[in-house]
Order: sequence, then structure tokens, then C-alpha cells
Amino acid sequence: MKTSISRKGAPGYVSVVLVLSTGLLLTMIMVFAYRGALASQEVQAKVQLRTDYAEKEEEILRAVVAITPNKAIRAMQNGSNGSAAMRNPLRWRNIFSEALTLANSRTSISAGVLGTLGVNNAIIANTGDGASLSLTDVKDLVDDLHSSTNPDHFVSPGLNRDLGAGFPPALDSAVPLVNDRDLLYPIISRSKIHGTFANGRVGLPVATYPQYNLLEYPQIGFGYARPGDPFVAKRNWWSFSLNAGNREDNVTEAVTKRRDFTLSIYEIPSQLAISAESFMSLGHHASGSAWQNTNIQGGVFAGRAVVEADTGLESISSRRGMEVADTAIIGGQSFAGSPFAPGLREAYFLTEGDFFPVSRASESGRAAFIPISRGALFFDRFATDENGVRLSGEQNMLSDTGWNHYSMGALQATMQLDVTEVQSATNPMPTKLRFSYLLPDGSTRNQMNVAVSGTLAGLPAGFVKVANENQSYAIPAGQVVDLAYGAPNGSGNFAFRTDISGTVTFNNATFGDPNVGTLKAGFWRPRAPFRIKQTSDGKICIALYPERFSAFLTKINAGGPAINHSVVVNVDYNTNLGAIYPTEPQIPTTDLDYGVILEECADLTPFTKGFSLVTNLRLYIGDDFNIVEATPPAGYTPAGQFFPPCSLFAPEKRYGVDHDPFAVNLSGQVGSLAKGHKVNDGDADLTVVRPLESLGASNNEIDPTRIVVNLRPITHPAELPPITMMNWLVVLEEKRSEFHAP
Repeated sequence: MKTSISRKGAPGYVSVVLVLSTGLLLTMIMVFAYRGALASQEVQAKVQLRTDYAEKEEEILRAVVAITPNKAIRAMQNGSNGSAAMRNPLRWRNIFSEALTLANSRTSISAGVLGTLGVNNAIIANTGDGASLSLTDVKDLVDDLHSSTNPDHFVSPGLNRDLGAGFPPALDSAVPLVNDRDLLYPIISRSKIHGTFANGRVGLPVATYPQYNLLEYPQIGFGYARPGDPFVAKRNWWSFSLNAGNREDNVTEAVTKRRDFTLSIYEIPSQLAISAESFMSLGHHASGSAWQNTNIQGGVFAGRAVVEADTGLESISSRRGMEVADTAIIGGQSFAGSPFAPGLREAYFLTEGDFFPVSRASESGRAAFIPISRGALFFDRFATDENGVRLSGEQNMLSDTGWNHYSMGALQATMQLDVTEVQSATNPMPTKLRFSYLLPDGSTRNQMNVAVSGTLAGLPAGFVKVANENQSYAIPAGQVVDLAYGAPNGSGNFAFRTDISGTVTFNNATFGDPNVGTLKAGFWRPRAPFRIKQTSDGKICIALYPERFSAFLTKINAGGPAINHSVVVNVDYNTNLGAIYPTEPQIPTTDLDYGVILEECADLTPFTKGFSLVTNLRLYIGDDFNIVEATPPAGYTPAGQFFPPCSLFAPEKRYGVDHDPFAVNLSGQVGSLAKGHKVNDGDADLTVVRPLESLGASNNEIDPTRIVVNLRPITHPAELPPITMMNWLVVLEEKRSEFHAP
């Protein structure tokens, strides 16, 4: 039997054309999809490459902020222009080169890392990491804003020219050395001032306030001041352009945009209510007693801080963080736990505004705050380096302003008073002082020796003849003067008596015979504003009387208090002139060290530029200090009373001389020059500064209930005393897009 399969339907056929057409269509679709994928991959690669370049640029910029202030300091130091080996590392070229190295931006992965991974022969597939990226020529990435052909010009300084919209007001300088070197090095100099280019662009007239003026605080997270508010400063700045991808764009085909930046170093005289670079405790005295009768306006700065319970502050900023008690109030807020807890700042912004009252310098990526604190060196103009060379003898610097003279208050004083000789190696009683001062031209220095006991060769300046030998002279009623007795022509030896009133007879019985066999005469002048005085417990002190300076300076033909506005009191312990000299003072001071007594200091209005005292000895404040109101300078607008701006710098202070005062009333600002805190051995090794600690002459703490404190910030440059502590704020900002040409 045969069977067969029955097929139903019409017979079919295969079309070769249809098959080929369909295959071609599918192939084209696949090709277009592949091309799209390749294009997408290329776009993603370029986006990622641009992101990598942006991150590389960010690290370079952070490194520039960290490196530049150290180079600026070195350019001010002794011998920085002594050789090419000293100069070259300080050039802008090397600053940017070091920044590339510090940011690890020369290659995507270093040879050291490859060696650690054991892949030294790896093939780097990053097109932006070609062999030419060894970056021996940094100028391919960094350039000034004018595309200078000079291979050493990397920045456009904000000096003696206006760079146009989007840039800060430039400073003026009439010193060619400063002008030329600012193109090559970061130069900080007192010769840079607010002048023509800043006129009308800063807060106050530049003719009146050329050195420090009112500027706008930058928009950064570090709250030394509130962003946008005026503060007292001078702004040095340099602009440059940066494009990390520029050198390899022919390989990567990822064209990147050149960006313009301004690097600023703000010179900021300390102006907050309380400032200290060291570890500071706020709210309690050493005895554990809480601050009382204390009003603090404005901000507080500390290197590191502990804010004790129930303490109230408007704001606080630090370099290394702080601990805040739960019951402390800062900016109207209490902080349970750390004020730097994640999300706390953002929540505050939503409810309270855009200024967080607690900040650290490390929170601002392109900013650094640098307190200029020299510690004990600030007080001592006889200090030496490790080779025994006096720090005051600076020379051959790149800047015309020496670092030691810039940062040590003792070297800035216009008047100098030194203990130069003592009775013997076992008797430290001074026998001679040396007084140095400026003449009316403000630059020429003169000096005189002052005999404390015994005789002195030559007649010091200012003495006027009033009698011959054996004659009497009636000192005008109400006057107290100093007298000299010796040869009428001013030669030979002279004997002296101080603080004399009434009638005096100039003879050997009164003065002794300083020149045997020589005809003598009598002389007088206004009392010198300094004396040797002992406290009730026998401590030898140099007493200063600021109210006497004006008449005394006039009589010796010196510049007046507007020129001789500051004084340093030191011991000349390292000059060997063949006499018996005192030993170097210690800090903390010992019972064998001298002290300085400040008396007759209530009315300082003759010091129209203010008054400053610097000493490395213990300071005894024996009278009311600076309590007489002065006439404010023209254009001074802050409300309230105006007093001559004054500053007192000493490693230790005591209130009272022979007795502890009943009460202390303190107004103004308080600071500390103590160095940064130690961390090697934990909290037990910390050096704690308590800014409102008040001790009497007996070294005992004054009753906290009898201490009244009213502190406020400086808000106007007219309030700056002749000598201040200094800070630098380093900020790097990008030129905003609205200032770029379309």
C-alpha cells in the first residue's frame, strides 16, 4: 500500500532580492547603531576627560594656595636675594611647578604606584596622559592674562595698573624693585599702598588710609568676618589663567576652556575682640570661676578653642577646630555635640541665614588663614638666629620689607629703651640706660646714654644751662625737672639728679665732683619719661611715664609723639663693649628678671597716631591707662567715644605695682602671641591661653566679680595702634562668567 503527504495551499518560492534587501537593511541598522555607540562612547570619554582635567585643576589650585604664602615669607627673609639657589625656588614658575607635583597632576598614575602594583610596563591608555605631559614647561598650562612672551612671566600682578572689570582694585608702588620683582615673585611689601588705582574702590579715602583700608570680606566659609562685610585689610593679588588640557588637546580632541583666577593675600591686622593662634580656653578663669560682667562684641579667633559652659559669643573661627559646651551660646545658637556635625550647617542656613557662626579655615578649599605669630621673638629686638646673628640685621631680601621687621613688634618701635650696664655680676641694679629715638624727619635715628647712678661722659641732649657753679636756681613752681652738673661746654663727666623741684644749689656738696679741678655749671631739662624704680618687694623695674614724652621729645629736638609713637623696652644682653652687661630675660620671667612699670598713662591724647609698648619683661600697669577721650580723626564714622589707639605687648602682665587693685575695667581687644598648641603627648601637654586672666601685683588672681570687660572689634583703620599682630588670609577666586567677553 502506498501513502503520500497531502499539501494544502499554494506553492511558495524564495526571493533572492528580498533576502538581500532585508540583510542590507539589518546591516545598515547595525552599522548606525554601532556608530551611535562609538559616538556616545567618545562623548562620554571627552566628558570624563574634561572632568578629570577639572579635578586636576582643582588640586593644582589648592596646592598654589598652600605653597604661595610660604614663598612670600621666604622672599622677605634675610638673604633671599643672595644667590640664584635662594631666588629661583621662590619664582612663580617654580610655585606652579611645585603645585603640579604636590597635586600629583603630571600623570594619571605615578611610576611609584605602578611599581607598587608590579606593572611597570603598563600601557597607559589615557590620551590625556601622553609622554609630553612631563610638563617641563609649566607655561603651557599656566600663563599671565596678557600672554606675555617672557618665559618667566606667569602672573599679572595687581600693581600700578587696572586690569578692568572683574578684578580687584590694584595697589600702587613707587619702588622699582618691588614693581619689577612682583612679576617674578610673590612680593609682600609696605611699599605697596592703596593709591590711585584703589581710589573710590575701597571704603575710605586712600590719601588718609594708604596702608590699611576698609575692604569687603570675601565670599568664603571661614568666618573671620561675615562675607560681604567691611573689614580692615590690604589686598595683594596676582591673576593668571589655567588650562590643564591645553597641551594635549591635539591628541585628546577634548577642547578645554582656559579659566582666569585671582590669588589674593590679604594682610589683616588683628582686629577681633579676642585673637590667639594658640590653644585658648574661653569662659572660665584658671581658678574655675566663670567670666562675669563680660560683654564681647563681634568675633573671636583661636588656633584651637574650648568654649566653656554658659559662655556667649557672636561668632568664633579657628584653624584646628574647637570643643563647644552644650550650654554655650554662639551666634544665638547652642550646639549639642560637635558644631561641625554633617548637615548642621545646612540646616542652620535654611532657618537662620547664610552666615554660620562657627567655622574652621580648613572648610574653605581655596582659602588659608595664617596668623603671623613669632612667639617670644615678637618682644625682643636683641634676638639672634641659630648662628648668633641678630635678627634685626636683615639685608639682601627680594622684598624691600624684611620678615623680622614685619613680624616682630620689638623691631617696629620708633623709640628704644635698653638696659646697657649694671652694677656688677652679682648686683643687677642698672647703672646706664640707652634711649634711641627718631628725629623730626621721621627716618634719622639718634640716641643718648642716660646715667642711672654715678657719672656719665658728655652732656645728653636737651639740657639747658641755668646756673654757674655754687649758684642756686629756683625751679618754677609746679615743675619737676632733671638736673645735670659739669663743665659749661658740655665736655668731661657729668653728675645727675632726677625728679627735683624747689630750689637747688649747683655745687660739689649737692652733686659730688664729676670733674675735679674743672669749673662747672648747672643744667636742667624736663623729666625723662623713664626711671629705674623698685617695687615694694624689691623687684627692679624700668618705669615708663608716657604723659612725659611730649615735653621731653620737644626739649631734645626729637620728632614729636606723632613720629615717636611706640617704645620697646629691652635688656641689651648680647652686645659686648667691655662693660658689665645684664643677662638675657627669661620667659616665663623669673624673680631675677627686671620688670616694666607703666604709670602716668591716663591721658595719651598727645599721641595722635596712637601709642604702643613692647617689652620682653613683666609689665605692671600701675595707673589708669588711656582713659581720656580724644578728638576723632576726620572721616571717622563709628559711633561712640574715640580714644588714641594703643597696644601693650608683654609676655606677662600684672595690675598694680605695690598693691593689688580693687577692681579692673578692661575695654578694647585682647590677644595672645603664644605659639600653637602641642599635641605630641595629648591634652596634658597643651599650653592653654586664658585671655581674660587678670593677676594683681601679688601674683594672685583678681576677684572675677571685680573684673568688668567690654571687648569689641576694630572697625576702622583709625583704630589701629602703631604696632599690631598680623594675619594673612590667602584666597583664590575664579573670575566670574559675567565678566568674560562673549
